[in-house]
Amino acid sequence: MEPGASGATAGTPCVERSKVKKKSSKENKQEVLAPSEQTSTMKRLFGFEKEDISSWHRLVCLLSRPTDPASLGIFRFLFGMLMALDITQERGLSHLDYKYLDGAPVCRFPLFNFLKPLPMDWMFFVYFVMFLGAVGIMLGCFYRLACLMFISTYWYVFFLDKTTWNNHSYLYGLIGFQLSLMDANRYWSLDGIRNPRKRNAHVPLWNYTMLRTQIFIVYFIAGVKKLDADWVEGYSMKYLAHHWLFDPFKLILPVELINLMVVHGGGLILDLTAGYLLFFDATRPVAAFFVSYFHCMNSQLFSIGMFSYTMLATSPLFCYPDWPRRFFGRFPEFLQPILPFVSPAPIPSSSCVYPKPPSGSGEQQEEAHAAPKPTTLSFKHKFRAIFTILYIMEQFFLPYSHFLTQGYNNWTNGLYGYSWDMMVHARSHQHVKITYRDGVTGEMGYLNPGVFTQSRRWKDHGDMLKQYATCLSENLPRFNISEPEIYFDIWVSINDRFQQRIFDPRVDLVKADWSPFRPNSWLMPLLVDLSPWRTKFEEIEGSLDNQTEVVFIADFPGLYLENFVSEDLGNTSVQVLEGLVNVEIVDEKKNYSLQPGEKMQIPAGAYHKVYTVSEGPSCYMYIYVNTTEAELQRNFTKLSELQEKVRNGTETEPLPPELQPLVTGLDDQDSDHSVIDPVVRLFLKRQKRMQEVKKRREASMVERFQRFASKKYYSIRRGFLMTAIALRNLAVGLPPLEQLTREVAYANMKEPETDQDERLKDEVGHGEL
Repeated sequence: MEPGASGATAGTPCVERSKVKKKSSKENKQEVLAPSEQTSTMKRLFGFEKEDISSWHRLVCLLSRPTDPASLGIFRFLFGMLMALDITQERGLSHLDYKYLDGAPVCRFPLFNFLKPLPMDWMFFVYFVMFLGAVGIMLGCFYRLACLMFISTYWYVFFLDKTTWNNHSYLYGLIGFQLSLMDANRYWSLDGIRNPRKRNAHVPLWNYTMLRTQIFIVYFIAGVKKLDADWVEGYSMKYLAHHWLFDPFKLILPVELINLMVVHGGGLILDLTAGYLLFFDATRPVAAFFVSYFHCMNSQLFSIGMFSYTMLATSPLFCYPDWPRRFFGRFPEFLQPILPFVSPAPIPSSSCVYPKPPSGSGEQQEEAHAAPKPTTLSFKHKFRAIFTILYIMEQFFLPYSHFLTQGYNNWTNGLYGYSWDMMVHARSHQHVKITYRDGVTGEMGYLNPGVFTQSRRWKDHGDMLKQYATCLSENLPRFNISEPEIYFDIWVSINDRFQQRIFDPRVDLVKADWSPFRPNSWLMPLLVDLSPWRTKFEEIEGSLDNQTEVVFIADFPGLYLENFVSEDLGNTSVQVLEGLVNVEIVDEKKNYSLQPGEKMQIPAGAYHKVYTVSEGPSCYMYIYVNTTEAELQRNFTKLSELQEKVRNGTETEPLPPELQPLVTGLDDQDSDHSVIDPVVRLFLKRQKRMQEVKKRREASMVERFQRFASKKYYSIRRGFLMTAIALRNLAVGLPPLEQLTREVAYANMKEPETDQDERLKDEVGHGEL
C-alpha cells in the first residue's frame, strides 16, 4: 500500500504522496523540464487529489491542511471596515433615536415576541459595542473578543426587527459568525504584533473552504431562484431597463430586449455561473470582471448599503491565498512598513495538520529537516471538519426549508432573507384598509395604514400582520375602543399581475390563529391562472395616452371592493375583463350588473362597491384621468409659453400684478403673498426645483463626490455625536434639559444646501414634480 493511503489509522500523521521506487535520471530530467506533467488534472483543477477525499482521515487532513493566511487577513480587514461603515448607515446608528422612538407607543416586529429594544441610551451603547467589534475585526485587535462583540450585538439588532431583513444583512451576520471561528488574525493584525506565535501563522484550509462555499451558495442559489417563470419571462425587474446605466445597451437593443436579455437573462446566467467561474484558474479573470461590473452596477441601481462592496471584497478569496504577498511585493520598498508584509513564509500553527515528509535521500531529506514537524490528527481537527461539513449542508438546506416554517410562507416562501431569492419578486400596493370594530358597542371605524409603526413591510407578511393586529388591539383601548377586532384589506400586485387581496378581509386577526409551523388559513391564494393576462395589460397600456392611467383588479367570489373616487379623478370608469360583477353606487343606492367587455362611468367624490358575483374570480380595470393634474399641466404650459415670450420680447402687453413674478422671480418674502396667483407660485417653485435637479445632473464628478462626501460626513457625524451623548448620559446621568436640547441640535446640524433642498421638497409636492 502506498504510504499515507486510506488505510492509515486515526491519530497517524498525514503523509505526502510519493513513490518509493528510485527514479532514473531520465525521469528526474522529465520532472525538471515539465513539472506540470507530473500534476494530475484533479490537482490542477481543484487543488487536491482524489485520494485526499477517499477516507474520513484524509478528508480531515485536507481540511486542516496548512494554508497561507494572507488572503484571509485582507478579507478580514475589508469586512471589518465595511461593517464599521454599515453600522452608521444601514444598521441605523445615525438615526437611531428616530428608529426606536424611545417611550412612544410603537408596534414592533421582532422574530421572537419577547425581544424588546433597550432604553434609547442603552441602544446607543449596543451599537457602540457593535462598532468597536467591527473595528476590532478590521484591525485584528483582540480578535476573538471583537468578533463576539460584533456578532452578539449584530444578531440582537437583526432579530429585533424583521421589517429590515434582507439577504445581505443576513449574509453579514453569517460571515461575522464564520470569522469568529477562524484564524483570520494571523496576517496584518495587531494581534500578530502582540503575539509573535500568531504573526504570519498558517491557517487551516477549512477557513477558506467555508467562506468560498458561502459565497458560492449566495450566487448559485440566487441563480436557481431566478429560474422562476416570472424572472425568465422578464417581469420581476422590468423597470430597471429604463435606468441610465443601461443607456449603452440602448444603442444596439430596444428597451424590451434589454429588459429580457440583459437585466433578466444576464442576471440569471451570472448568478448561476459566478461561483463556478471564480473557482477555476482559467475562468477566474473573466468571472472577476463580470462580477465586479455587476456589483458596481448594483451599487448605483439599488440602495443596498455596503452589500456590493462586501461582495467585491469576497472575490479575491477565490484566488491563490498568497496573492497579497505577490501584489504588495510590487509596491516601492519605502511603503513596505505600512503595507501587509510579503515575507517571510508563514510559520507553523497548531490549528493545522502537517504531513510527514516522503521518504527519500539527498534534497528530500534536507527539505524534510526544514519542513514543520509532523502533527497527528486531534479531536479539535475532527470537530472542526465535522462542523464545516454540517454548516455547509445547513446552508444548502435552509433556502429550501420552507416546508418546516410554513407559517412564514405567503405568496413567496419563508422569511425574506435566508432564501437568496434576491430581486425575484416586485410588489406594488394599490389599496390598504384597516377596519376596527369595538367588541362591546359594535362601533366600526377605519385606521390610517401604518399607525403606531414606521414600517410598511407588514403588508406582505402574515406573521407581521398578526403581530401588528395584536399591537393595535393593545393600543386602541387608550382611545375608548374596547376589545377591538381588527380587519385588514390589502391589495397587492406581484410581478405586474392583477391587484388582488393577499389576506382574507373577513377574518379578525386579533383572534386569528397563527403558528410558525402551520400554513395561514387566512392567506388568499395567488391567482397564477390569470398570469397570461399580463401580455394583454401591455397592449392596453400602450393604447392609452400619457394622461390616462389604468389599474387591473382581480377579486374572489363573494367579496367586494369598496372604493372612493377622488374629485380630482373626474373621468373614471370600470370595465369588466372576465367574470361577472355588480357595481353599487352607495349614495345613489343603485346597482349595475356588468359582463365581460361592458363598462360604466363612476361618479367622482363618492363611494362605490364592486361585487364579484360570478362562480370564479372576476377581473376588471379602472381607467381614469386626473383632471386636476391635467388642467394644472395645461396651465403650466401656458405660463411657460408666456414667460418665454416676455423674455424674448414678443409679448407686448403688460403683465398683471399676479403674473409679475414670471419676470422678477419668486423671493422668499413673496412666497406666500396673496397677490400672486397660486398657480404661478406653484409653477415657479416647480421651475426652481427642476433647475436644481438639472444642475445636479450636470454637475462634474468632483462636485458629485463633494456632495456625496458631505452627506455621508454629516450622517456619520450625527451618529457619533448622539452616541457620545448617550454614553455620557449612562456614565454621569442626564444633563439639564436646555443643555441636552443644545447638544442634540448641534448633532442635527446639516449642510446649508441640504436644508434648502429639503425645504424646497416640502414646498413642491411629489405630484407636481
